[in-house]
Amino acid sequence: MATAAPLTPERILEATEEVLRRHGAAKATVVDVARALGVSHGTVYRHFRTKAELRGAVTRRWLDRTSRTLSAVVTGAEPPEAKLRAWLAGLFEAKQHKAGDDPELFATYSVLVDENSDVVDDHIADLTGQLTAIVQQGVDSGDFASDAPAVTARAVFDATSRFHDPAYAAHWSRPGIEDAFTAVLDLTIRGLRSYS
Repeated sequence: MATAAPLTPERILEATEEVLRRHGAAKATVVDVARALGVSHGTVYRHFRTKAELRGAVTRRWLDRTSRTLSAVVTGAEPPEAKLRAWLAGLFEAKQHKAGDDPELFATYSVLVDENSDVVDDHIADLTGQLTAIVQQGVDSGDFASDAPAVTARAVFDATSRFHDPAYAAHWSRPGIEDAFTAVLDLTIRGLRSYS
């Protein structure tokens, strides 16, 4: 007889994501998650003290997938301009896939993101921190001009928001969006280049 895998926070988060996919944010409950795992809801509460904590953790897990993917770009060997292009393109692509591949789950997470502003703030801080590292690398190599890389990185993040802010998700599948993205990206790079 096979023994069941131990109940871990990661297994609970996986089950929560599946429950959210099936029921949506409004109807999904901790009892549904526990039922999917074959345990009591009290067992789930031993790992996550409240429903809000569980929902925050699953939201963080969802957002962290993008952050982890993009962090590999930051540490890559490419020159800063190539990194910046790849990082912004990767962010746009990740957001497009999240919205387009599973629109029901994206809608569910949009509700959870609204509930978990601290999680979103942490995610944005992580993303702008990654951008800051790329801008700083560009300044150090002489490819970019910036007296305040963190301020510049936040400006780049804000300037490209149409391509990663979920408020614009309905635009991401429209004809011409890739050309619009390329135009903004080219303009951003030109603005960052250092001319002696």
